[in-house]
Amino acid sequence: MPSQVRVVWDPGFTAYNFGPGHPMSPVRLDLTARLCDALGVFDLDGVDVFSPEVPADAVLETVHDPGYIAAVRAASLDPGGADASRGLGTEDDPAFAGMHEASARIAEGTRALCEDVWEGRAEHGVNFCGGMHHAMPGNAAGFCIYNDIAVGIQWLLDHGAERVAYIDVDVHHGDGVERAFWNDPRVLTVSLHESGRALFPGTGFPGDIGGPDAEGAAVNIALPPGTGDSAWLRALHSTALPLVRAYKPDVLVTQHGCDTHAQDPLAHLSLSVDAQRAAADALHRLSHEVCEGRWVAVGGGGYEIVDVVPRSWTHLTAIAAHHPVPLTESVPQDWLDHVRTLLGREGPRRMGDLDPAEGPIWHQPWDMGYNPHSEVDRAVMATRQAVFALHGLDVWFD
Repeated sequence: MPSQVRVVWDPGFTAYNFGPGHPMSPVRLDLTARLCDALGVFDLDGVDVFSPEVPADAVLETVHDPGYIAAVRAASLDPGGADASRGLGTEDDPAFAGMHEASARIAEGTRALCEDVWEGRAEHGVNFCGGMHHAMPGNAAGFCIYNDIAVGIQWLLDHGAERVAYIDVDVHHGDGVERAFWNDPRVLTVSLHESGRALFPGTGFPGDIGGPDAEGAAVNIALPPGTGDSAWLRALHSTALPLVRAYKPDVLVTQHGCDTHAQDPLAHLSLSVDAQRAAADALHRLSHEVCEGRWVAVGGGGYEIVDVVPRSWTHLTAIAAHHPVPLTESVPQDWLDHVRTLLGREGPRRMGDLDPAEGPIWHQPWDMGYNPHSEVDRAVMATRQAVFALHGLDVWFD
């Protein structure tokens, strides 16, 4: 019987470690897995937690240049000699011993999930260790060494998928995945992010719509700093969802960087965990609507390692398991005790941020009207004008 969801995890994934003081602390992965475990998510019927091996270089070479893979291997053995021209040994991507193996296992995890979902061994797949959307074919970038998402999508294309839709809700533009499939109409890449005018990597504008053979296959929604829950969800529902419905993919792949949160130290959006959970729920439902539930979800950015990342990705995993955790659920005391012992700080008491008495987040549907005085609505409209007609959609009403 197929699994409901396969989840990539073992403690060895904390070996993806850029060192003390780096924002991408491996503790965030350990705390996510511990919270999933404490809430019983990993023990649910139909949840299969598995540990991928280091893949052969041929797997990585479907996306990455052999010379770059060789440079990563060399930096793994001699971090001090890392090739900075390849983005290795830099402030963003410091080299560390075992970097190739740790990064390659992440890529293999996402690839294996894509295979399992495509071949029917699992309905959904979750790799919260993954989401390395900035890695380019020949260089590291933005804390990302190998692009596990692109490796997974390329596997799908090489094994019969005709259309793959990718939605990226990380606060940063999903530039590496977009670059990999820029001129390939078989992949729709949709990135909802803080504007590149304010944030790394400085790309991802509405007019960036794909190459000459794939116009409309790249979609970018560049939001202003300070965008909050309701406006962000309005943007997601008014762009990504109608486009994916029109595209009719065989598989849906989503990236769930949770650095959109108001507490994240590296960006400037103002979301709650509640909104992030709402997005995961909407994308899960979309997979059942458009592609018979074939859904692979990965992690990504997220640098508030106690209050945000563990709760957001535990919600994602539980949603994929078809046993969502209520926002009112108390965080287990043993998990809080572990955080206090490990980090000397208090953790969040509930699985949501917002006051339950205020009810769920409400966002205004697009068909209720466009507000030209809203900076978010102007961003949404710019994207709709750039790509909707290319997908047979009406700029104003779909």
